[in-house]
Amino acid sequence: MFKPSDKPRVYGLPPGADFPRLLIEGLLHRSTGRPPEALARTTLIVNSRRMARRLRTLFDAGPPRLLPRIQLVTDLGETFALGAIPAPVSPLRRRLALVQLVQALIEKEPDLAPRAALYDLADSLAQVFEEMRGEGVSFDAIRNLDVSAHSDHWARALKFLTIVQQVESRDAAPDAAGRLRMVAEHVADLWQEAPPPGPIIVAGSTGSRGATNVLMQAVARLPQGAVVLPGYDFDLPEDVWTRHLDDALSGEDHPQFRFRKLCAALGLGPSDVQPWVGSTQNDARNRLVSLALRPAPVTDQWLSEGPDLRDLNSAMSNVTLLEAPSAREEAQAIALRLRQAAEDGLRAALITPDRLLARQVTAALTRWDILPDDSAGEALHLTAAGRFVRQVAGLYHQTTGAAGLLALLKHPLCHRGADRDIHLRLARALEMKLRREGPPFPDADTLRSFGADQADEMAQDWADWVTRLALPVDDTNPRPMVDRVTDLQTHAEALAAGCRATGSGTLWTGNAGEDVLGKLNDLVSAADVAGDLGPEDFANLLTSVLSEAEERDSTTPHPHIAIWGTLQARVQGADLVILGGLNEGSWPEAPSPDPWLNRAMRAEVGLLLPERRIGLSAHDFQQAIAAPEVWLSRALRGSEAETVASRWLNRITNLLNGLGGEGREALAGARARGRHWLNLVTQLEAVDQIEPSPRPAPCPPVSARPRKLSVTQIKTLIRDPYAIYAREVLRLRPLDPLMKAPDALMRGIVSHEVMETFVRNAMANPDLLTSEQLVALTEATLNTAVPWAEARLLWLARMARAADDVVEGEVMRQSLGRPVAYEVRGATPLAGLDFTLTAKADRIDLDDRGSALIYDYKTGAMASAEQQKSFDLQLLLECAMAERNGFEGVNPRHVIRAAFIGLGADTREIEAPLQDLSADEVWARFATMIEKYLDPAQPFASRRAMFKTEMAADYDHLARFGEWDIATDASRSFVK
Repeated sequence: MFKPSDKPRVYGLPPGADFPRLLIEGLLHRSTGRPPEALARTTLIVNSRRMARRLRTLFDAGPPRLLPRIQLVTDLGETFALGAIPAPVSPLRRRLALVQLVQALIEKEPDLAPRAALYDLADSLAQVFEEMRGEGVSFDAIRNLDVSAHSDHWARALKFLTIVQQVESRDAAPDAAGRLRMVAEHVADLWQEAPPPGPIIVAGSTGSRGATNVLMQAVARLPQGAVVLPGYDFDLPEDVWTRHLDDALSGEDHPQFRFRKLCAALGLGPSDVQPWVGSTQNDARNRLVSLALRPAPVTDQWLSEGPDLRDLNSAMSNVTLLEAPSAREEAQAIALRLRQAAEDGLRAALITPDRLLARQVTAALTRWDILPDDSAGEALHLTAAGRFVRQVAGLYHQTTGAAGLLALLKHPLCHRGADRDIHLRLARALEMKLRREGPPFPDADTLRSFGADQADEMAQDWADWVTRLALPVDDTNPRPMVDRVTDLQTHAEALAAGCRATGSGTLWTGNAGEDVLGKLNDLVSAADVAGDLGPEDFANLLTSVLSEAEERDSTTPHPHIAIWGTLQARVQGADLVILGGLNEGSWPEAPSPDPWLNRAMRAEVGLLLPERRIGLSAHDFQQAIAAPEVWLSRALRGSEAETVASRWLNRITNLLNGLGGEGREALAGARARGRHWLNLVTQLEAVDQIEPSPRPAPCPPVSARPRKLSVTQIKTLIRDPYAIYAREVLRLRPLDPLMKAPDALMRGIVSHEVMETFVRNAMANPDLLTSEQLVALTEATLNTAVPWAEARLLWLARMARAADDVVEGEVMRQSLGRPVAYEVRGATPLAGLDFTLTAKADRIDLDDRGSALIYDYKTGAMASAEQQKSFDLQLLLECAMAERNGFEGVNPRHVIRAAFIGLGADTREIEAPLQDLSADEVWARFATMIEKYLDPAQPFASRRAMFKTEMAADYDHLARFGEWDIATDASRSFVK
């Protein structure tokens, strides 16, 4: 197939070439005139299964012929060196062994990292060792590093690496990267002594990994061997190639650096790399991009070579620059273009490392029932089965409360064995009970009480099942991992089956379920090296193991629309390529931090630098931008701040702007095409203008109007009558959150309980009327009634600050009268109006003459005397009710005093203005107001007299507040 040569054979295909198709064309061209079986003796070694499938698809398109052998680089050990090199150790087993060492390090030096980072540190340590073996770096090189010029952290990390090396060296089995290096070296030695009879071609790899680089060098030196490089820049000057791509510290972020490194090892110059086959691509664009991506020290070549660029309009003719205001509009515009491509029958691909953008585009395409072929799939820990087992694992170390309990019960895989409809009905009833009545942390008694109250005959069994399996488990001691996995699997299967079924429901069915079960089996297989694990450590390990795997949707995707990551796109071709998310942080992605070796240390021992990823990403960009039609897409603003354009996009736009009128015209044309699609997005999402809702003021019939209100509701009736209408006429109640926060209402309830007990005790024993007793009683009550430690400490501190003033005020109050009623209920009808006013007074005292003193405790803001005259009538109405003997067991002669007692930051007493407004006058005004609201023409206007316009109310969304404001006139409507 190849003519004899005194140099290694290295070929290239330029950016923009359809690599798999042209690889086959060149192969067939070199097989012309040879017998049919000659092609079958050829071995193609490629770097990804996706490329192998593409080659197979192209061959299957015909005509019929004998096919070459297609292998993956990672499969060589299964053929050439199967018996010579031991099988690799499981990556999970290697990581679990390292976990024990990292755990001991963290326990000895807790300032190194939090315990939650245990598995991340073990993973990064395993990656360092794999990289060392893959790149052929010995532990001696690590041990001989001079860290005197570095911080103490790196000296400590280096010391730990040398200790771990002693443990690692005991294990004779190599890891996957180390074995691949051993295979490549073994095959190179084998072929040097006895070259294979048939042609061998390594195609599509950049040689960025040491093992692959060794293999590529060995193949290039074979009598019938060749290497075909993807995206080779034939326009890069030899001076740049030889002088500026030698040093890894300054050149590794260049897209052609890996090719320079390979050719240097083979003794080749840039002119020695020949085209594999003739190809058609946009050469003008390739020259433009090649110049734009020159290494930083020689960007002055823009000035010298830029004016020689020709056909800039041709180079940019099929380039669209989309600069969207937001990521959402970027995704919508991309989806519109992909939809157009699907309609036109074009092969189109979105290439992006930004998974959020990929998901947004996928969601936008559902508008037209288009499912793209997403190469990335979904992380296994985010699948339904993955989430379910992680939720079950969380029961062993988390106090999840009501929200976590219901999230587990309502999971689509829970109770799948039988009677799921009854299960869902009971789960929803339990949710309503917990929202209405609590508690925020339900226990066994709560669940069994709920089951006893339900009419369904399965309810009690269901409640027992939930109590047994869905509540947190008391399991704090470390246990062997095999026990952890077994218990988790048994627990998850019982929850998936249901309360009256056996088996595992549908937990392990489908691809995701099978893969999750496989990962659990892997954990069992490697359990002997894991040691004992606590529940939280095990849950973190489970999440880490599941997150490393991906699950692809089994639904058949659209045949022409794809979403690729940068790795999958390297050797793919499409009619339309969209480079999405071209912002710093995505293109290129930020390098992952290495806690063990810094950049200088890596360079000294010969490990890969963080810039390697940037260089690979630059190469991906150079290949993708050369597609026949290309979009360069970015969002000008992210979720939190403005974005920074990708460095390569910046270089291209800056170069074009500096190339005079033709360059600026070409760039303006690309931007204009992008604005066209953004305008289409605006049109797509345009909605018909509708009239805003009027400010509601419903007039329900008299028969539906409330006939009983509490004194606290009268303030609402005055300020926001619509809230009374929604609550009392429509019978709508706001749903409380599942996890009730320690809010002002709860603080008020607890404070009332504390004060009632404190005053009772002080009346029985005056020696207990001290601030110390008040604080102690508050602490005891909080420990019983409030499950949030932070709230307990905060509220206790507030009471401690107010205690002296509260006790001083209580001494004065007891000098005026004695308490006779606490939390006493009352009701007083309005004569002739069929209406009753109710109340619950916090405390009523009587003096020696039988006159009443009414007190109300307040932990928040208290209404002033002026506010009480017009809006907050609570105390005044309670006085009027007491004058009319409206409270049970309390029959005072008169009411001589009423006051709010502050228990918060403000500890004053604010008295009701009885001297300005008598109880009889208040009652008469109140009766007039109720009489008006019993008139069928009286509306319940929304937000009639709010204290502040920005104050939120429970029924604002129902009233469509926001479509109108306080300046809008109320629209009266009669409700039947």
